[in-house]
Amino acid sequence: MKSLQLQSCVHADGFIECALFEVDIADPGANEVQIAVEAAPINPSDLGLMFGIADTDTAEACERNGFPAVRVPLPPALQKAMSTRVGQWLPAGNEGAGKVIAAGSSDMAQALLGKHVGAFGGEFFANYRNVSAMQCLPLGDDLTAADGASCFVNPMTALGFVETARMENHKAIVHAAAASNLGQMLNRICLEDGIPLVNIVRSEQQVALLKGQGAQVVVNSSADDFNAQLAAAIEATGATIAFDPIGGGTLTNSILTAMEIAAQKRMPEWSRYGSDEHKQVYIYGMLDPAPSTLTRGYGFAWSIGGWLLTPFLQRAGLERLGAMRSRVQHGLKTTFASHYSDRTSLVGALALDAVKQYGKKATGQKTLIEPSA
Repeated sequence: MKSLQLQSCVHADGFIECALFEVDIADPGANEVQIAVEAAPINPSDLGLMFGIADTDTAEACERNGFPAVRVPLPPALQKAMSTRVGQWLPAGNEGAGKVIAAGSSDMAQALLGKHVGAFGGEFFANYRNVSAMQCLPLGDDLTAADGASCFVNPMTALGFVETARMENHKAIVHAAAASNLGQMLNRICLEDGIPLVNIVRSEQQVALLKGQGAQVVVNSSADDFNAQLAAAIEATGATIAFDPIGGGTLTNSILTAMEIAAQKRMPEWSRYGSDEHKQVYIYGMLDPAPSTLTRGYGFAWSIGGWLLTPFLQRAGLERLGAMRSRVQHGLKTTFASHYSDRTSLVGALALDAVKQYGKKATGQKTLIEPSA
């Protein structure tokens, strides 16, 4: 079977290109299913594969294999960092949903034949995709492919934040860029589970959005008194863990500083070494590729680390993973619902205007690819 597939390649001339290829799709293996992909979201992690952190405003239209293609110039530092990818065409699309049109011989695979499923595993910006039956989440009759397309990355990440906080004995969470689809999802989870959450957003409009969804603590990073607001919110909630998708700049530093201010107020006596209450910030994205600026004025009981979904799931174990999957499956219309500002076909996803639009990674902007459209 032939399938159109979106791939990305770094070229030796300093450009990264996204183009469409016609590829052969084999019959599914014994424990595999073949999905006719009906919907696949463009997540920030997908953009990382498609364009790295190159500025899509500089994208140029081109053509390959008789289809529209797009290429973006890489800054010299980024070109060097991606040098090991030169000449490699890599298929994109972390997750998607569609109908199972063929299945292998195993009972698990056969049970999914003819059903709509959400699935993960890469290569979903395509007409067809073979995956293990274990990578599929059956969708109820009341769910469309669009409902199930974002069943993995954002839901499991948001749940992963909560589970990480529990595993590391934190009682409250700070989340930046909280008006995103992921941020709204995390807010709903924390409200359901009774976990205090400090939501950091960038505008009063976003403050109103989250408060309209029941968020109890929302602070605006563009406000003149942001640092004071943040310190008060962290003191009130007792938050000692944060998840920051921005990465660059001073936000991580501001969060740690606010945590230390709150922690020192709880200290029975002053210490020259600051509070011994551990403060943790996880960076899980690169919305700002600039260096992270730290003043280190928050004692010595703090850590900054990277957070990625796949390593977390390996650490969480099968029992916890199973519970998370079940919760997502039953909440795709509610807690884990995703909303899309734009929809496009596979070919349309490589139109220059579309690339520049979804490449901004703007809050509230999320594009769904519908390959058969």
